[in-house]
Amino acid sequence: PTAISTANASASTVRSAWRLGDLMARWSKVGDLVEISTANGLAYALVTHQHLQWGTLLRVLEGQHKTRPANISTLATDKVQFSTFFPLNAAIARKLVSIVGNVDLPKHLKPFPIFRNGVAEPATKKVQNWWLWDGKREWPVGQITPEQHKMPIRQIVNDTMLRSLIERKWTEGDSSAF
Repeated sequence: PTAISTANASASTVRSAWRLGDLMARWSKVGDLVEISTANGLAYALVTHQHLQWGTLLRVLEGQHKTRPANISTLATDKVQFSTFFPLNAAIARKLVSIVGNVDLPKHLKPFPIFRNGVAEPATKKVQNWWLWDGKREWPVGQITPEQHKMPIRQIVNDTMLRSLIERKWTEGDSSAF
């Protein structure tokens, strides 16, 4: 970190630097366990990747808890309910979610997942032409197979949508949320 001399700095410069330092202290990293309060209890997500354009990739874990588990590291082995990009650092700064620990990623969550993406036809509200994306490149596939339908949707959700998806026990194969 760069030290800031306060001798010649204005009060606003010092306050801005302090705020930046405060935010950097809470900056998320891969392996962070995120606690999310929902109407049904506490839910947890694991930060598995940071994408330059899309931001933080959360793998939301199945299950909701009345209290925080005593050994939070065991949460990382829970099944993934769904994956989504989420503005985590902004949510932390606004105290909408919190980081409760950091764990080693399970082996099966280390590779970047392939996402599906498409635009729904206004009349039918169904996607006719799907695209797949691996974090670097995107390619058209047209109709998708039932197995591809279980791939995560490339999206960024806010805290309200994140909670709603968790509370409804939404999964990637369920298109009812969109």
